Amino acid sequence: MKSLVCITGATGGLGRAFAAECAARGWDLFLTDLREEQLSDLALGLSSTYGIEVLYGVCDLTSTQSRLELFQRIKEENLRFWGLINIAGIDCEGLFSKKTREQIRMILRLNIEANLEMTHAILEARDENRQFLLINTSSLASFYPMPVKATYAASKRFLLNFSLALREELHKIGGTVTVLCPAGLPTTEGARRGIAAQGLMGRITTKNVGYVAAKTIDHALKGHSVYIPGTVNRLLKLMGSIIPPAFVTRLIGIRWGMLSPEKGG
Repeated sequence: MKSLVCITGATGGLGRAFAAECAARGWDLFLTDLREEQLSDLALGLSSTYGIEVLYGVCDLTSTQSRLELFQRIKEENLRFWGLINIAGIDCEGLFSKKTREQIRMILRLNIEANLEMTHAILEARDENRQFLLINTSSLASFYPMPVKATYAASKRFLLNFSLALREELHKIGGTVTVLCPAGLPTTEGARRGIAAQGLMGRITTKNVGYVAAKTIDHALKGHSVYIPGTVNRLLKLMGSIIPPAFVTRLIGIRWGMLSPEKGG
């Protein structure tokens, strides 16, 4: 069996971009997402275009049982991995008090629980003959407390801190971890509407998913710990680290219209 790179959230906009970029580099893949038809079409297209092996497995990463079934298949087929790219994630924008508890749980299940369990399972099945490469998708939001995205930003901060800590652990076994922290990505119609609603700031902080995927992999192969796509976004992160957090939070709240009584979920 060939050594594989696993990609979660593979049929979404960013996941497809990473899958195409990995395939173009000649890497054999294991793709997972919710939709079997889209996974099958993507796997067939990549394998026929690039001449690589592409396996896939349908999995609802928010479900403990679905994850266990995926992990059992990996074990039974003795699949081996030299890389993992965690893309799957979710956001539910709006005031925390207006969110349902199921929406809150969904963010925690997918952004944190599923990411950690996937990472643990793939590490158990890692190819010990190759250097292990892990890319986790966090967000520029991970550097700030963000009103209207409070749970999302906190979940991405958790992922950032976890990834940096794990990076030190994996260094001892020849592994590396890179955290992708993008701003806007036009991956869905909702995301595109949100970017457009932000006007100039939305446009200048947004990057094409193909560009982001290629550059992230380049940085990961060089062993870099964090990659923030775009000069403007890197400047925003720097400014946010200088200004007191409470003041940054207030500015973000005003920018998102949090103080308006009409702002809901």
